[in-house]
Amino acid sequence: MRFMVIVKASKDSEAGVMPSTELLAAMGKFNEELVKAGMMEAGEGLHPSSRGARVKYQGGQGTPTRGPFPLTNDLVSGFWLIKAKSLDEAIAWMKRAPFDGGAEIEIRQVLSAEDFGEALTPELREQEERLRAQAGKK
Repeated sequence: MRFMVIVKASKDSEAGVMPSTELLAAMGKFNEELVKAGMMEAGEGLHPSSRGARVKYQGGQGTPTRGPFPLTNDLVSGFWLIKAKSLDEAIAWMKRAPFDGGAEIEIRQVLSAEDFGEALTPELREQEERLRAQAGKK
């Protein structure tokens, strides 16, 4: 199973405050452990929402709004994409992440092709597989 680990934004991350050398070193060590365990597929930090945008769709049209956005529980400052045997295994690993000071993460399972049932026709499945293969070559 694949899981998206979402790191929630904080006042500091939204202000563009970069992590300390000590936190970067601890995070590097943790990421290395995830890689050695064959779990980590990706992991990145994100710029503050002031450097981003949202697009709201209505009536088939997208309307963009540029940040910054108010600090709410839906802002994200980073993520991991990991493979784990279960949600419990993902939780066990992420409890070891070197966060402190009220940091919060959210762990969500990534949908697989099987989750879509009959709506994902063989043609759509083939298209998805082809696009994933092409994207992986870049």
